Amino acid sequence: MNDLNEIFKEMDFQFFGSGEHGMSIEGMRKVLGNDHFLFLDVRTNEEVNHLSFPFALHIPLNELPDRLDEVSRDKFIVTFCSSVFRGAMAYTYLLANGYEEVKGLTASSEDMAMAFKPGPLTKM
Repeated sequence: MNDLNEIFKEMDFQFFGSGEHGMSIEGMRKVLGNDHFLFLDVRTNEEVNHLSFPFALHIPLNELPDRLDEVSRDKFIVTFCSSVFRGAMAYTYLLANGYEEVKGLTASSEDMAMAFKPGPLTKM
């Protein structure tokens, strides 16, 4: 719990103002396909049954504590969900568990799906 306390203490105005904690859709476009980046989808199984992202590792948030060993510590982890909330929780959880390269996607899964339509996809 001490690690989590320290992480929260660092989350001040400067921290959030810098934007270093998050990655935008544009940032996602730039790193998609780079093997050093791992996108972690923490949505429920039901959500993934309706919309999946083949490039992402899917571990529902409620299963993350039991499946943490599936998340490589050698990769830059980008967490996401349908609304940003669970992705932010996963981001904080990973930091509290010693992951050093972590960001949360600052867009919803709906925004991500829009990024893969033919117009936006041609910009990737």
